[in-house]
Amino acid sequence: MPRRLAVISSIYKYLSHTQHFVDRFLVGYPRSGRWHRPDVEIVSLYVDQQPEGDQSIDRAREFNFEVYPTIAEALRCGGDSLAVDGILIICEHGEYPDNEKGQKLYPRYEMFKSCIKVFEQDGASVPIYNDKNLSYSFEKGQEMVSDSKRLNFPILAGSSLPVTWRLPDLELPHGCQIEDALMIGVGGSDAMDYHALEAMQCMIERRKGGETGVKAVQMVLGDQVWKAGESGRYSKKLLESALSRSDSPKGLPEQDGRTQNLLATGELYKLVEAPVAYFIEHLDGLKTTLLMLNGAIGDYCFAARIKDNPKLQSTQFFLPPTPPVTYSACLVTKIDEMFQTGISPIPVERTLTVCGILDYCLTSKKAGGIRIETPDLRVQYSAPSKEQHCGSAQEGYILKQNE
Repeated sequence: MPRRLAVISSIYKYLSHTQHFVDRFLVGYPRSGRWHRPDVEIVSLYVDQQPEGDQSIDRAREFNFEVYPTIAEALRCGGDSLAVDGILIICEHGEYPDNEKGQKLYPRYEMFKSCIKVFEQDGASVPIYNDKNLSYSFEKGQEMVSDSKRLNFPILAGSSLPVTWRLPDLELPHGCQIEDALMIGVGGSDAMDYHALEAMQCMIERRKGGETGVKAVQMVLGDQVWKAGESGRYSKKLLESALSRSDSPKGLPEQDGRTQNLLATGELYKLVEAPVAYFIEHLDGLKTTLLMLNGAIGDYCFAARIKDNPKLQSTQFFLPPTPPVTYSACLVTKIDEMFQTGISPIPVERTLTVCGILDYCLTSKKAGGIRIETPDLRVQYSAPSKEQHCGSAQEGYILKQNE
């Protein structure tokens, strides 16, 4: 029997996250050189907002599922008890206010807690996929993870970057000793920076001892970013290595096609008008850096120095063009795996760690870029033993297991 899924969404329109994911569950997607159709059935939908271009009514009519006015009714399919085998909470996009730190107040926590209320009332629970960040608030994210453990159901959370293709297909050895790591990306300081932080976290969590927690964070802006590099706060060799993996350098390469070392020529400093740096100090002594380089590149790249390896390790997290946003299928594969097995292939603690880092870094930004101790950001976990991204050996393994 196909797994019955409920969708709890902020909006359902063209190029929204709901459209990316739900449409693939409805019609399938290409995987490993063939068309894959998940063994699921979308049976209900709750949508918080219906702006111009809404697709929810048309999709419900075409694929024969109901749109319900409340989350509880969607989970119970209009009946008296929980009537689904899994839940997709997809709360990205839509008109919501910002707080004083510039965070979009997406009601992911509130949607999740509505599901928890049904679980508690009905004495049953099912797996939940929570799209992207758990919450803008680390405290709320902690409560969500605690609820899942208390009621004994799995959560898969996060974005597509950790599971998309990598150029080259790099996975750091499990248990390696990382001496330094740096990530570069583009975007705003809430929604898009989450992607870059999570991509870096999925690489560094493979180090010896796994993730043991974060000691302190700092977020600096403008010229302070370049001064930090001059003082040795982050490695310029790692920055050059990460930049070398970018397929979207701006400036002269974009104007007349010539290749250019953006860092060595100094063009990087001219192109990036508003640089941002995230500095993260981990409890085990590892220090990592995220540089947001709007204006110089258009993709997300990672570099690291591994002990006893003279060669720097670097890769690009590959994002195919929009549409059709094919990297969403990489994440749908993981979501489907959880619904079929009842086990999340990726630890929710990764998302919780990034939730805390981002929340505290934005607090640092609001306070003028000061260093902030994070005594409660002590999330401990180990990376999955098997590779989870598209193009890895694990992709073929999953397909074989599902045949």
